[in-house]
Amino acid sequence: MENLIFSINATLPIFLLMVLGYVLYLLKIVSRSFAKQLNSFVFRIALPFKLFADMAGQDFTSAWDGKFVLFCFAVTLLSIGIAALAARMILRKDRSERGEFIQVAYRSSAAILGIAFIQNIYGEGNTEMAALMMIGSVPLYNIFAVIVLMTTAGQETEAGRAASGGGQDSRAAGGKSLMKKTLVGIVTNPILLGIFIGFLWSLLRLPLPGIPKQMISDVGKMATPLGLIAMGAMFDPEAAKKNVGPALLAAAMKLLLLEAIFLPLAVLFGFRGQQLVALTVMLGSASTVACYVMATGMGHKGTLTSSTVMITTAGCSFTLAMWLYILKSLSLI
Repeated sequence: MENLIFSINATLPIFLLMVLGYVLYLLKIVSRSFAKQLNSFVFRIALPFKLFADMAGQDFTSAWDGKFVLFCFAVTLLSIGIAALAARMILRKDRSERGEFIQVAYRSSAAILGIAFIQNIYGEGNTEMAALMMIGSVPLYNIFAVIVLMTTAGQETEAGRAASGGGQDSRAAGGKSLMKKTLVGIVTNPILLGIFIGFLWSLLRLPLPGIPKQMISDVGKMATPLGLIAMGAMFDPEAAKKNVGPALLAAAMKLLLLEAIFLPLAVLFGFRGQQLVALTVMLGSASTVACYVMATGMGHKGTLTSSTVMITTAGCSFTLAMWLYILKSLSLI
């Protein structure tokens, strides 16, 4: 019973904040357009501020864990491979949906949810493992999302390409331009910038005066509650009903299969405590809303993506509670 209470205490506040966001939408207090702006504020400002403050306050000469970062990197890479294999088996005919399936099956809302879960369990300021997890996973999330979505976008017919005269060349040029833009976007990713600047600040042992420190801390504290409320407000039950079959399979992979494969492996590698919590969230949290934005922006319909995002958003609080309960019962966290 004690382990069950521990798991509920870790997950229920997060789930209730998401429910609050959805209720605020139903009451027309928060619109979906405002929720998107709120999510953008969290992504671009509040969360980078929080990560910077947490990282700058750490002693990384002792806190850095290269083994953990490399494990997150390797597991993310293997997860992408498993998702690609499953997509090829499940969606043999529809190339475009195959690309959407791959992205939503491996890409997590690890930033917001990872910090939220670790804070609930270990308290404020103990987010270094979540940050290290993001160093090992977030760049791969973005790079492979671009590669997968570009190579599976709807193709023109041969007649259409002939009629367009040089359409293939323009398509190649467009692809190179998009790839360049995306790589620049990865380098300038606000979350990664917050982590790396905070990391360098810690290594150089630079001081952080009281007034800026308090301002950065106050802005950063808004990241978790506002991010979860925004996720709840953007939940659309109607969208979740579309492409329900493939979406359920992608959600099962996202919330259950990857956890079942890689958590035992993490335990065998000796990871415990915050490391296992961060890995649990990386592997089994909801598919990020950014999946939909990227899929539709790169020529995909986005229906399968939006359905999976909604299903995983609704389901991850319960499945993560289950995984935390198992880990707690085994005295691993």
